[in-house]
Amino acid sequence: MAALRPNSQGWRGFPLNSPLLEACGIVRRDAQNGNLLLNEAGLRIDAGECLSLSGPSGAGKTLLLRACAHLDPVESGQVLWQGQALKPTDIPAFRAKVMYLPQRSAMFPGDVARNLALGFGLGEHRHKAYPKKRVEEYLAQLGRNAEFLRKESQALSGGERQIVAFLRALILGPTVLLLDEAAAALDQETARQLADLVRGWLDEGEGTRAAVWVSHDPIFLARVATRAVILARPMGGSL
Repeated sequence: MAALRPNSQGWRGFPLNSPLLEACGIVRRDAQNGNLLLNEAGLRIDAGECLSLSGPSGAGKTLLLRACAHLDPVESGQVLWQGQALKPTDIPAFRAKVMYLPQRSAMFPGDVARNLALGFGLGEHRHKAYPKKRVEEYLAQLGRNAEFLRKESQALSGGERQIVAFLRALILGPTVLLLDEAAAALDQETARQLADLVRGWLDEGEGTRAAVWVSHDPIFLARVATRAVILARPMGGSL
């Protein structure tokens, strides 16, 4: 894997290898039976890295990523952004920087181009311009041409839906990508191309961006990761 090439200072002077995002002491219980789903789990995501997150089924990988993205309530613990706790008024801007991609993302009626452009009409992204040329460059890296943009969303395969969801997030300019089995439906070659695209995106950020991959494929994780974390089932303790 090509080495990342960060500079000595992160985003807005944030020191390199300091955590962009940190989840501390996260506790989550099953609402029906009270069983622990996460027990004081933690995750540190440093600027400039691509972190792999693995572990057995039931370890809470998805729940931890969703907690990191402030998508689900937790019973205790906190998520720090650049070392600071978030206030409710900070959440919209935070979600524009930290984007969670599940294995299956929603597609909206219309073609691929419409699905990619929809985010630019929402909240924190309204001031941004749709990067048509960059979209075509990304598609070329994934073995697709401009014809793909005219494909209707209901005609997409599972792998093509993952490509659209990934590009939809990437072109909005996040700082952290939380990728939860986001390449699971892709063939091996396209998954490799996606990994290369993420590495290029991290390199472009020069140490200011980060990504987390969840996958059950150890070979794929070894290819993409600069650091690996294994999450155990919730029997106590933190990472």
